Amino acid sequence: MKNRSFSWDLFHTLPVIGIIRGISRDKLEHVLPIYHAAGFTNVEITLNTPDALSIIQWLSETFGEKMNVGAGTVCTLEDLDKAVKAGARFIVSPIMNEDLIKACVVSNIPVFPGAFSPTEIYYAWEAGASMVKVFPATPGGVEYIKQIKGPLDHIKLLPTGGVTSDNLAEFLKAGADGFGIGGEIFDKKLIMNNQWAQLEEKMKAFVNEFFRIDN
Repeated sequence: MKNRSFSWDLFHTLPVIGIIRGISRDKLEHVLPIYHAAGFTNVEITLNTPDALSIIQWLSETFGEKMNVGAGTVCTLEDLDKAVKAGARFIVSPIMNEDLIKACVVSNIPVFPGAFSPTEIYYAWEAGASMVKVFPATPGGVEYIKQIKGPLDHIKLLPTGGVTSDNLAEFLKAGADGFGIGGEIFDKKLIMNNQWAQLEEKMKAFVNEFFRIDN
């Protein structure tokens, strides 16, 4: 399958990567149209989700012109190869694997590797990260992002883990360049109970809050 290229215009329309982990395809067939209609433009399927590769392929074929579809929990070059062949347009990793980052750079695939300490964050950026996924963001929170941005203000940061609509404004003010968010957007209780109207309301509320803050 010919891979569509990543769109930074789509990314910056709403710089939030919605993280899907452990949700079945039959549920996603309801969830993703709602997600897209709410205004989200980037979605990540973690490779430890059952049938992840087939889901990535389906999403890429169905929403590829409307959203950036990526693969998460990519830790090895083998993972990378499988994800790209399935149609992933960007790569997210929980770790800082320099070989993985460089392979993405060579192939012109945006990569968001996970790092936490200032040293890890610096080396991930120097290796060619498109943004550095600060993971987990929960322990240091907003203040940690602010402190990192002090001396390393040229590095684009994507805090992941612990970002909610309640602290979104604080993270933006601290200098976050994007966000990785899972359960706050993909409410598994609503999804498992087929509460699509409530899910739509929650997703739209998040998007409206983001644009209210950003403007």
